[in-house]
Amino acid sequence: MPSTPRARDPRHVHDAVIIGTGFGGMGAAIQLHRDGFDDLVMLEREDDLGGTWHVNRYPGLAVDIPSSTYCYSFEPNPSWSRMYAPGAELKAYANRVADRYGLRRHMRFQTAVTTAHWDEDAQTWAVTTSAGEEYRARLIFTATGFLSQPKMPDIEGIDSFAGTVVHTTRWDDAIELDGKRAAVIGTGATAVQLIPEIAPRLAELTVFQRTAIWVTPKSDAEIPDRVKKLYARVPLTQRAVRGIGTTILEAIMVTGVLRYKKVSWLNHRVEKWALSHLEDQVEDPETRRKLTPDYSFGCKRPTFSNTYFPTFNRSNVQLVTDPIARIEPDAIVTADGSRTEIDVLVLATGFNLWDTNFPAFQIIGRGGRDLGSYWRENRFQAYQGVSIPGFPNLISLNSPYSYSGLSYFTTIESQMQHMHRLLTEVKRREATSFEISEDANTRFLDEMTRRLDDSVFVNGSCGTSRSYYFNQHGEATLLRPTSTVNAFRSQSRFPLADYAFATPPNHQQPT
Repeated sequence: MPSTPRARDPRHVHDAVIIGTGFGGMGAAIQLHRDGFDDLVMLEREDDLGGTWHVNRYPGLAVDIPSSTYCYSFEPNPSWSRMYAPGAELKAYANRVADRYGLRRHMRFQTAVTTAHWDEDAQTWAVTTSAGEEYRARLIFTATGFLSQPKMPDIEGIDSFAGTVVHTTRWDDAIELDGKRAAVIGTGATAVQLIPEIAPRLAELTVFQRTAIWVTPKSDAEIPDRVKKLYARVPLTQRAVRGIGTTILEAIMVTGVLRYKKVSWLNHRVEKWALSHLEDQVEDPETRRKLTPDYSFGCKRPTFSNTYFPTFNRSNVQLVTDPIARIEPDAIVTADGSRTEIDVLVLATGFNLWDTNFPAFQIIGRGGRDLGSYWRENRFQAYQGVSIPGFPNLISLNSPYSYSGLSYFTTIESQMQHMHRLLTEVKRREATSFEISEDANTRFLDEMTRRLDDSVFVNGSCGTSRSYYFNQHGEATLLRPTSTVNAFRSQSRFPLADYAFATPPNHQQPT
């Protein structure tokens, strides 16, 4: 439910402003509470909390890694209904976390942030919303998520389409699909979940694919009630299952993707497994050929499904790989001149990470430095995936080199450890600001670049993958190229001397 407007003093300086109320923003708020900061405000452009699990509601939505690993380790959920939980359960889990940790009182919904700038004289951040309101805080946390800015396709005539148009991030259950002719543009992870759900309802479905996706079998099943009860009574059992799942994901991520140069044979084995899955499930040889990726496994985030490939065996489903030339009021026309008449256009075109999401709003730091310009002119970079030189008192939770492991909660919890270590030192020093040094940032960037030299992104065949892992400069700077063990260790043990701390004049520094 939208938050109730509260009377406030615009001159009041909060301990922290958190932008975003998804799992990243809530994790930051929980850690701030633990560290003794309670005067928080959480700003959210949507009408409720949950981030991607609030925005995305399309048919078939589910987490694409085992549910046991997709939750806070300190707040396990014994009630997942399936090994891969439906999206509605993730939304319910987000609500439960917010209530359990008293976070709703900090949240302001339907509040879109447009700018944030550092006030050097006041040693505070000023955050401005689209409504012209200003919030001031000593600390700012950007938790806008990696997948928060929908990517709209740049196709001639798309605005002229006279039928129903829907992007998967703005799904409307009221859309009439039964007996309609529909087109889905895009074949990423979202489409893999969506297409099998809507195909049986449609008279005709045409899937327009630019890039094939690697798909492996999905070991999904309902979780029996007796297992849920066991998890609730003996939490150690669920932690053990989580540990096994995390280990498997770690092997996929670290060994197969980040250590590709040394163990490329593992990727080739997985590719053969995925191709065997395709061979078993798709009857037509030409359709199989079109669905076969021409890039190395791991260049683009793969997915799991037992229902995606069989959908293309249906008589009412057609796969088109010719480029789209234009969209007309009632049809899609491809480069070869073929015309497909449709009633509904579904855009499963994903998210725009590198043009509009880093950052998701304008951030101006010390000396007028613009974060968006800084990243694009000086490479995308962030010390330990959280701090940027020139931006005091800023923790950026969705940054270059921040995503660790395959579960987003690994990233969140490792960053919470960084926050704890850093803010404990800020309190000890009674500092007014902290800022990562240029030297420490450069050392970290050099280390990440060196580690990527072993990855599939450098040594594999990724040229045709069109992966969101790569920024506009061709660098794979989204993932942290280390093990999760290394990430947690680094986030909890980084040298405090890497930061510069400012204290009031004549302040006695503690020893």
